[in-house]
Amino acid sequence: MRLLVIGDIVGRPGKHVCSQVIPALIRERQLDFVVANAENVAAGSGITPQMFNKLRHYGIDVCTMGDHIYKRREVLPLLEQSDRIMRPANLPPEAQGRDVAIAPARNGALVAVLSVLGRTFMNVRADCPFHAADRVIARLPAEVKTIIVDVHAETTSEKVALGWYLDGRVTAVVGTHTHVQTADERVLPKGTAYITDLGMTGPYDSVLGRDKQAVVKSLVTGVPHPYAVASDDARLSGVIIETDDATGRARAIERVHIADPHPAGLNDDD
Repeated sequence: MRLLVIGDIVGRPGKHVCSQVIPALIRERQLDFVVANAENVAAGSGITPQMFNKLRHYGIDVCTMGDHIYKRREVLPLLEQSDRIMRPANLPPEAQGRDVAIAPARNGALVAVLSVLGRTFMNVRADCPFHAADRVIARLPAEVKTIIVDVHAETTSEKVALGWYLDGRVTAVVGTHTHVQTADERVLPKGTAYITDLGMTGPYDSVLGRDKQAVVKSLVTGVPHPYAVASDDARLSGVIIETDDATGRARAIERVHIADPHPAGLNDDD
C-alpha cells in the first residue's frame, strides 16, 4: 500500500494547494490512502462541515485534528456523524467525536487513523498520549494492519518518544502542529515509519501560515495584532509511505514538499 500523509492545512491557500496537488499525486504515485491534519482549515483555526466535504472531494480519506478541534461549534454534529474525522484520543471520554477512524483504502485494505495531543506547552486538558494510544490500538480489529498515528505536539522529544514507544505496533508515527517540516524521516528498526513534523500545507510567505508583517509587529512591539492567514507561496508538505499489506509494517518513507502549480493568491474567508 502507498499512503500520503500531509501536515496542517492552513486556510484557503492550504485548501487550494490540496485541490491542485492531491488528485494528481493519487494518479501519478498510485496512492491508496490520504490522511491530512485539518485543524487549521477554517481561517487558520478549526474546521467546518463544508470545508471537510471539500477536502474529501480533493481525495483526502481521513482528517485528523488537534488542539483547535472545537474552535468552530458547527463541527460538533460532523464529529458525531462522520467516520472520516476523529478527535484526539487522549481528550476526556466526554469530549465529542470518535477517537479513531477506520476506513477502506483504494486497494480494499482497512486503515486505522488516530491522533494524540502532546502535553508539554500545549495548554490543553489531555490525558497521557502513550496510554491513550495503547487503549485505541488494543481494541482495533485484527484485520486492521495499517495504523497511522498523528502526534499533535509542541516538543520534538514527545514526538520522538512516541515514535520509539509505538515502533513495531503501528505503521507510522507522524508529527504535526509546529508547521515546519523536519528532515528526520526514517523507518524505525521494528518497521514503523517516523517523521517529527510533516510540515505545513499552506502559505509559506508567512510566519507559520500567518501574515508575516503582523506577527513581526506583534513580537517587536509587544502589542497584540490580529494574525490573518497569509496568501502567497502555498505548498503541500508531508510524506509518502510504502507499506507491507500483510504485516502493516512500513517499507519506505519519502518527504514531499510541492508548490501549488496554479496559485490562487487568495486571502482566507471560507
